[in-house]
Amino acid sequence: MPQLSIWYFRTAILFLIAGICLGLYMSITHKFEATGAHAHINLLGWVTMAIFGIYYALNPVQAASRIARIQYMLYTLGILVMAPSLFLMLTGNPALEPVVAISSLVTFAGVLLFAVILFSRKA
Repeated sequence: MPQLSIWYFRTAILFLIAGICLGLYMSITHKFEATGAHAHINLLGWVTMAIFGIYYALNPVQAASRIARIQYMLYTLGILVMAPSLFLMLTGNPALEPVVAISSLVTFAGVLLFAVILFSRKA
């Protein structure tokens, strides 16, 4: 399996653990204002990263490319900044909205880069 797939799977499982911990926190405290952050951590962190890992496992030539590694770093950086800043914004710190916005754009840039990789693949 390509190293990039392993990176994606390892990162994805860490996001799943974080998402479950946040869900448990909300359930135990009955404070659900961070539901949006919980959803982003699970869907963008766990699910999407696992799908990226599967794609690269099935396409090892693309996984070995420099652009694929850049895509991993860009997407991961975006989520690593967006998830906690979104949590903090939703739980009472509206000053973090610009950080959420910028990190969301970084995450989206990672998705667009993946689209470039996907559509540049020769059949």
